[in-house]
Amino acid sequence: MAEFVRVASSTSSHTMDKSITLPPDEIFRNLENAKRFAIDIGGSLTKLAYYSTVQHKVAKVRSFDHTSKEATNENLYEISVQEEVTARLHFIKFENAYIETCLDFIKDHLVNTETKVIKATGGGAHKFKELIERKLGLKVDKEDEMTCLIKGCNFVLRNIPHEAFVFAKHTESEYRFQTTQPDIFPYLLVNIGSGVSIVKVESEDKFERIGGSSIGGGTFWGLGALLTKTKRFDELLQLASKGQHTSVDMLVKDIYGGSYGSLGLTGDLIASSFGKSATADKEFSKEDMAKSLLHMISNDIGQLACLYAKMHNLSRVYFGGFFIRGHPVTMHTITYSINFFTKGEVQALFLRHEGYLGAIGAFLKGAEEDNPNQYSWGENYAGSSGLMSVSPDMNPMQRARSGTFDMLEMDRLERKLVNLPLLQDASSYIPDTVDLIEDAPAREYWLFCFEEALDGVVKRAVASQPEMPEAAERAEKFRQKYRHKLQTLRHQPFAYGSLTVRSLLDTREHCLNEFNFPDPYCKIKQRENDTALKYYQKAVKSLDGLSWEQRQFALVRGVLAGNVFDWGAKAVSDVLESDPEFGFEQAKRQLEERPWLIDSYDQWYERLKGPPHKCALFFVDNSGVDIILGVMPFIRELLSRGTEVVLASNSGPALNDVTNGELQILTESIAAMDPVIQSGLKEDRLICVQSGSSSPCLDLSRLDKALAMVVRERNIDLVIIEGMGRAIHTNYYAMLSCESLKMAVIKNSWLADRLGGKLFSVVFKYEVPITDDHEAALAP
Repeated sequence: MAEFVRVASSTSSHTMDKSITLPPDEIFRNLENAKRFAIDIGGSLTKLAYYSTVQHKVAKVRSFDHTSKEATNENLYEISVQEEVTARLHFIKFENAYIETCLDFIKDHLVNTETKVIKATGGGAHKFKELIERKLGLKVDKEDEMTCLIKGCNFVLRNIPHEAFVFAKHTESEYRFQTTQPDIFPYLLVNIGSGVSIVKVESEDKFERIGGSSIGGGTFWGLGALLTKTKRFDELLQLASKGQHTSVDMLVKDIYGGSYGSLGLTGDLIASSFGKSATADKEFSKEDMAKSLLHMISNDIGQLACLYAKMHNLSRVYFGGFFIRGHPVTMHTITYSINFFTKGEVQALFLRHEGYLGAIGAFLKGAEEDNPNQYSWGENYAGSSGLMSVSPDMNPMQRARSGTFDMLEMDRLERKLVNLPLLQDASSYIPDTVDLIEDAPAREYWLFCFEEALDGVVKRAVASQPEMPEAAERAEKFRQKYRHKLQTLRHQPFAYGSLTVRSLLDTREHCLNEFNFPDPYCKIKQRENDTALKYYQKAVKSLDGLSWEQRQFALVRGVLAGNVFDWGAKAVSDVLESDPEFGFEQAKRQLEERPWLIDSYDQWYERLKGPPHKCALFFVDNSGVDIILGVMPFIRELLSRGTEVVLASNSGPALNDVTNGELQILTESIAAMDPVIQSGLKEDRLICVQSGSSSPCLDLSRLDKALAMVVRERNIDLVIIEGMGRAIHTNYYAMLSCESLKMAVIKNSWLADRLGGKLFSVVFKYEVPITDDHEAALAP
């Protein structure tokens, strides 16, 4: 543990008057492997960025050689845990009062760095230049503030799917996150610092300051200090949140006695900011004056932004800068102003990581030789603080914490992620079926569900590493961290963008990885794969003995029965743990009888009577019975019909989902006993491709670029999505430009009840895109 003592300074009397404890593994993480630094120093906050390499464990599978006579191992493959190095970006925000002690801490813990220069931006970069060079022994290289801001903004919009949000006060979910458009350009950035800069951004490197104003955050702070004698910016906002501007402002009804109908002005509209103070012979409260001032500045900026947006025909307007800083009162006044002046045609958009844009941009300027933009990056939920409410009625302890230090971490992904080319409209695609921020009962249920499942996850994590005595200790740390994340999300559901079942699962995977549990289900998957393979030939022989009609239904029923074997569902894991003999035939008996909850089987059956599909893309789900006895016979039938098949599986482990490495081995093993699969592989009509995902759910807007290329090259005309995570929690409403089949068994009682079904209800959703020709045929 490292302790930071308060900086003694006459200018820092407003900061916390106690020492703060900063465990280095929580704040300045992985400093020993730091490579490059950048810093953005504003009037009161410092934002530090650095790049590090992170060593972590990954589970790899390797096929055993069963051809030699000496081969005695019954397992199909071996599992080894290896060390792998990946890149990580760290961004830390803290008050300027702590800059000296923070620099001391970095210097003491920086073991080795090749960096000789630290990129710097922001108004304070010159002020603290000498201090930084003396403390860190690095040369300070100042970068243009606006260039850094734009670079940072582009980066977060490209790499964090729910970065932007609309703020809607007085609604149940105040934070409404927006789906990032495939093409983020053009947009308007309104940066409100001391003054206002309005920038039109047309591409990665093309932007122009098209306007601005001297009336900005500095004006609010300066006039506010004169009017209220309050010197702190945040305190001024607190006063404003409690005030009534109508006591100070002159309204339309104060002049006309009501609305001004012919001009379309309502009676409650401000006619003159501070208008009453000129005539009323009374003292005005600090709160009322602060509120009036906030409305005056915000309305002025809002109108200016609207005029420029209309002039340049831009519909996306992002607001950022010190004036915003995530304060609900400020965001509400800006939003109200934009809605009023554009009649709702333009939305005011805010950014979750707005405070880091300058630091991110400065870092990117210093890392251009590595070209960070050639990779995709993902937010690491285990290492990021999350968006905190800074409303005045927030818990005091939480306020002190979030006002002092804040973190964002991003991991470099091994592959570039892009949209599935077959999305009907990528700009309106939303992967998640339910938004838990808006749906409070669903949020409470799923948070409880994930907390209740923690003991089981911890148990399996420890069991996956029996040879490591310290595994139990690491698993306990995982439990504490993930439980803390769940508690944060219970109080701040908007902390990491849209809250969904997918994000809860991803957060759990990130926390498991942080404590070196790369694949807690690896041994379960290995055992179930070995067992299921022994029954493959018997299952295929049974299917081949059926009539064509009977076989089509049996194949679908087989996929559904295989999908029951999901260790991520408590109802199933309880059965599998208590009854090791529970098998494929028992699963079939658990299935709902037709008609199913969602039942398009008849339409699918009629389609099968027609010409074969050219190529099917199948997003597979679980290991063991699911992939071997359910999916493989199904794709065997497609191959027999003359349809090529692309099997897309996870790039990395999640629950008991089959990974690409495991699927390659399983497919080759099945080919050794099945000539249909063997010829499919040999003739390149059956291929396995990684999806780019390491989640039980599926985001079709973030898929491996190599998979997208295969989709284009093979002219995919059928997409099959299997499993509760991929076809119900996500993509239930996804619209594709080709035929699609979504198959899942509902293994959660609460979800089944929500959908009007029961446990083990079946969703079989066959969809054909509506084309212009189809619409014409339907027209009367």
